Amino acid sequence: MAVVSAVALGVCWGTFGVVWVIGAVYNARHAPVTRRRSGLSYGWLLGALAVWLVFRAVPDGDWGSLTLGTSWVRAPGLIILFASTAFTVWARVALGTMWSSSAVAKQGHELRTDGPYAVTRHPIYTGMVGMLLGSALVAGLGPWTVVLVLGIVWVEVKLHTEERLLAEVFGGAYERYRREVPQLVPGLHRTRTR
Repeated sequence: MAVVSAVALGVCWGTFGVVWVIGAVYNARHAPVTRRRSGLSYGWLLGALAVWLVFRAVPDGDWGSLTLGTSWVRAPGLIILFASTAFTVWARVALGTMWSSSAVAKQGHELRTDGPYAVTRHPIYTGMVGMLLGSALVAGLGPWTVVLVLGIVWVEVKLHTEERLLAEVFGGAYERYRREVPQLVPGLHRTRTR
């Protein structure tokens, strides 16, 4: 099962990386001009550095009882990892040239509300958190627990930056979308007040 887990992690994160690099290269040539930017452009680079530091600073062997090596934990982890990877890639492809590493509004920007964006308002982040959770279950927690927590904090910061920008750019249309579609967790809606 350990070999299957390692292969699954490589395939999922490798697919994620390839799709993001190809998309970034394509967008550099074909994306509409950015008319409004909000937040850090290279926040992902800081996140990658934090992940690298966690894995360098905390060896697997020091996590003792946090390591879960049983198949009853790894099997659901594999399902979550593969499903989340597919959902993330679907959302990235659906967003097309409107995608950016930071919160931006581009020339001719349209509010995306179909496909994965009808499931959650931020399906890329939903998928990424799911990938981190699946990875933690597949790899036996350890450093992945810290990476998962850091990932959730990073997503929360990015979500609020993007939500502010989208509300400013799309006004009432975004407010209606916000009321109808959950932010991050599919099926989870806030209690509505009348």
